[in-house]
Amino acid sequence: MKRVIAEMGGKNAIVVDANADLDQAVPAIVASAFAYAGQKCSAAARVIAVGPVFEELLERLVGATGIVPVGHARELRTVVGPLIDEDAHRRVRDYQTLARTEGEVVYQRDEVPAGGWYVGPTIVVARDSRTRIATEEIFGPLLTVLRADDFEHALALANDTAYALTGGLFSRSPARIRRATEAFRAGNLYVNRAITGARVGRQPFGGHGLSGVGSKAGGPDYLLQFVEPRTVTENTIRQGFAPLDER
Repeated sequence: MKRVIAEMGGKNAIVVDANADLDQAVPAIVASAFAYAGQKCSAAARVIAVGPVFEELLERLVGATGIVPVGHARELRTVVGPLIDEDAHRRVRDYQTLARTEGEVVYQRDEVPAGGWYVGPTIVVARDSRTRIATEEIFGPLLTVLRADDFEHALALANDTAYALTGGLFSRSPARIRRATEAFRAGNLYVNRAITGARVGRQPFGGHGLSGVGSKAGGPDYLLQFVEPRTVTENTIRQGFAPLDER
């Protein structure tokens, strides 16, 4: 049988604590959600903001997203390039339409280059954490934002998904950072940085749930997953010993 390390998708969340540094959080969220047009398994699909910071974070996210360059991948300035094919383009456009019934679309870029499968970045505030836009993998530049009552509620919302690939936290509280490392359900958790761009050997990559089999690629135990384990059992209660020359 062929052995593989399977990565099967995600609905990755970034939690923004009430005490987070938004100068750090906003550009990292924008890069995580919209770089490569959101077509990364580790891309941010959900942002969960703790109540007191919600309004300011949302305002700044909209402003930062409004200046994200959309264009052809050959242009070095491009952040949001085209989607991979027509099916992906149709799927993401369908979710943009759905977003208007399941939440409030606070930003959507409609002016995009012609002649390709381009979809502009979209930010939507979901009315409910169990809506399709908040639970289904979209694999495109659509970011769903949720409001949490407090930090524990934010972690509960982050974990309320069948996926567990990557996750992020922005907080200046050591206690809450420790709490997230214990309770945040993700194969790779990033604290106070973007959630994409894992480096082989430094951040072994892989998730569980619907995101994978729990194994890690690029880590110290990677090769062990491809060897064939053997078990040897010996009865050591012997009846004497063999002659010296036969030992």
